[in-house]
Amino acid sequence: MYKDNSLVPSEAVRLAALGLLAKGPRAYADLAREIRHFAQRIVGPSLELLGPSLELLKVEGLIEAQPSKGSSKAPHDEQLMLLTESGRAELRRLMTANLRGPMGEVNKLIIALRLHFFETLAPEERRVQAEVLEEACERELTRLLDLRSHHAEGGGLLVAWLDHEITEIERRRDWFKNLAAQAG
Repeated sequence: MYKDNSLVPSEAVRLAALGLLAKGPRAYADLAREIRHFAQRIVGPSLELLGPSLELLKVEGLIEAQPSKGSSKAPHDEQLMLLTESGRAELRRLMTANLRGPMGEVNKLIIALRLHFFETLAPEERRVQAEVLEEACERELTRLLDLRSHHAEGGGLLVAWLDHEITEIERRRDWFKNLAAQAG
């Protein structure tokens, strides 16, 4: 975690693993595959997102392999992974961490993961997190509106592109505002 209590890129992978297991047990290989698929569809292949291995999460006591029935052990990739109580606490910490500005690829992944696992939060925490996301949009709007006003005269395509970006962020902000109202 950064000093401002925002997630470092590898923690997005950690959030994905813990959030998926909060929804229910998964085979080790399926869990790894789902994390990779989700992250790559949001940000594309990224060395920055080569986060902690699932083995590290096991060593830290955040996830565990379900004890096998009988004497035969399931192959490593087929072991059913479960979220521990410590893992639930870590998931909550990751779900409520700050967002870093501006809205880059990693933040988009973190937002997508938070929305994917939104139901793991208590109703009041959902409202607060939706408001945090709304505020992040407001900060981004302020930054882009300032840039636009600086280049308003003769900005050409830059101003047109900024107008497009501003409209997108306003729509995103309004969506989060609506989510906060529904959550509260």
